[in-house]
Amino acid sequence: MGKILSVDDSKLMRTVIRGAAEALGYECLEAAHGKECMEVLEQHYEDISLILLDVNMPEMDGFETLEAAKGDERFQHIPVMMVTTESERTNILRAIRGGAVNYVCKPFTQEELTTKMVESLGQGLGF
Repeated sequence: MGKILSVDDSKLMRTVIRGAAEALGYECLEAAHGKECMEVLEQHYEDISLILLDVNMPEMDGFETLEAAKGDERFQHIPVMMVTTESERTNILRAIRGGAVNYVCKPFTQEELTTKMVESLGQGLGF
């Protein structure tokens, strides 16, 4: 089983995502912002099966991080699921156009998060 990378400036949200990842049998790596995400990717990209990425973060936001990850051929194959309070259609479309495979809006239920994670891992129907 691979690893899931949770990127969110909220420690509570990373804890929630960790619980969902572990329930699915995945190890969970964490990053508090985009720059830290890129550092974790550098070290672990061969083992990462999914990135859960917040939009609103300091230093490097989710859209910048998505662009950087999808712009690096080593990381392009890793599916990215946006996890955010940003529910505006323009942001959802921007994420999908940027390469995200799924999008979940906070607040969400544990069941909704887990379902979207399974879909994003390619074990479901996706959108």
